Amino acid sequence: MIKATNIHKFYDELEVLKGVDLHIKKGEIVSIVGASGAGKTTLLQILGTLDHPRKDNQTSLLINDVDILKLNDKEVSKFRNLNLGFIFQFHQLLPEFTALENVCIPGLIAGNNQTEIQREAIKLLTHLGLSHRIKHYPSELSGGEQQRVAVARALINKPQVVFADEPSGNLDTHSAESLHKLFFQLRDEFGQTFVIVTHNEELANMADRKLTMIDGKIISKE
Repeated sequence: MIKATNIHKFYDELEVLKGVDLHIKKGEIVSIVGASGAGKTTLLQILGTLDHPRKDNQTSLLINDVDILKLNDKEVSKFRNLNLGFIFQFHQLLPEFTALENVCIPGLIAGNNQTEIQREAIKLLTHLGLSHRIKHYPSELSGGEQQRVAVARALINKPQVVFADEPSGNLDTHSAESLHKLFFQLRDEFGQTFVIVTHNEELANMADRKLTMIDGKIISKE
């Protein structure tokens, strides 16, 4: 599903990623852990096509057999919208739109039929226990509810891979536990691959594999 080879990233003279190699299989839930500054989020952003590695003849990034580094910016954006989903620590919902409207946005950007997208969004929100909240605005939702709306938004285009960056970092213990269980339920029901950056040891240890990063390198693949 994801095969990254010799991933380097520099910010000016600072080398943040130092030749990362990894292979993630379809349907896996993989956690990435490490101290702050280890390069976890930078790696996630590159795997998710939100950032670019330094390119050389030995560097490659394949997602579902598509060579991402050979695509132009427009092609990458289209691939990202159709194939990848994102969940962040801060849900990043648009405050002027309802839960339903927030979930629909990626589908509308992809050019899908509005009626079909709304039907799918309602189905997802219902699946996530939010059928009674679809017309509420983010300010009217709890933190856990907002994050579940963000999960539905990430899933609306039926992505093959979902990237999550500290998805439970802004939640209370109960909401975090519910979200962690939800990832595994979604994987079992929809077959998505999850790549999760987290400081939460419980979530990290629940994953099929835990990758530990230190100083820009993966030093352990449990």
